[in-house]
Amino acid sequence: MESSSPTRTELLLKKTQINLANQGKELLKQKRDALMMEFMKVLDHALRMSNFLQRALAEGQYSLATAQAVDGMITVKSASFATKSNVTATITGTQVMGVPLPVVTKGVSPLRNQFSRGYSIAGVSSRISETAEKFEKIVDVIIDNAHIETRLRRLGEEIQKTNRRVNALEHIVVPALKEQVTFIKMTLEERAREDLFRLKKVKKSIEKNKKLIEQEKQK
Repeated sequence: MESSSPTRTELLLKKTQINLANQGKELLKQKRDALMMEFMKVLDHALRMSNFLQRALAEGQYSLATAQAVDGMITVKSASFATKSNVTATITGTQVMGVPLPVVTKGVSPLRNQFSRGYSIAGVSSRISETAEKFEKIVDVIIDNAHIETRLRRLGEEIQKTNRRVNALEHIVVPALKEQVTFIKMTLEERAREDLFRLKKVKKSIEKNKKLIEQEKQK
């Protein structure tokens, strides 16, 4: 336990520190609760996105396998080379309870129609066009939700950090301060009892001396 000067000034200081620690603990709890709400919203969104992507990938893989089987690998590869393009996105940021979180904004949409994919419409089948459309949608969703994993990680880390601070205040700092307050109170009370005992002793001594003086006067 940290040594404390057993004075009334120190007692007031420790009581003030306890109040401040309790206030800080409540503020941290509010922050933790707000972060938990945001975390659960992001987690729910991430789960929905994961389910959607799993279905979309399964459909895309099925369409791709069908196109490769019917139209041939060479035809599918030729169409894929023709449709190559850049996917752009802008990364900015926002904050939730002081925690920086990324925001990904899509540039040019990867979704295109069959006339703007770069291949000849007459040279490919509807199966290849359908496959291209399915994978464009997958890329589009991935870009829109690219920041989700980072958000979850940062929110989770901040929640853990905040929870550690709450626990430290609740189970270490405040109890230690209360122990110091108890120690100071006990010391002050002991001093008060000693001072009272000394005063009584001095009073008795004074009264005894008065009696002796009075007796001497009467002689």
